[in-house]
Amino acid sequence: MTYVVTESCIKCKYTDCVDVCPVDCFREGPNFLVIDPDECIDCTLCVAECPAEAIFAEDDVPADQVHFIALNAELSAGWPAIIERKEPPEDADDWAKVKDKLGMLER
Repeated sequence: MTYVVTESCIKCKYTDCVDVCPVDCFREGPNFLVIDPDECIDCTLCVAECPAEAIFAEDDVPADQVHFIALNAELSAGWPAIIERKEPPEDADDWAKVKDKLGMLER
């Protein structure tokens, strides 16, 4: 099992999760983070660190977010690794609880 970043991260891109990841499995896109399923060791450390509550165990991804399992795998293959915390966008808090943001995902 791996962990999956879901829709709540879009346009928030908090990177607190990156700081605690022991294997550097996070990948960074323009306005979203993903987890490389081939690198994730299922340690759970990132889940508690995510202010947007966007990270779930693969088996616990909400039904309306299941497509993010494949999306994490797809995007992690082309996005660069992120290994240090960065400041979130200035409006990250405004976007954290917004729903239906998939159309805003920048690849």
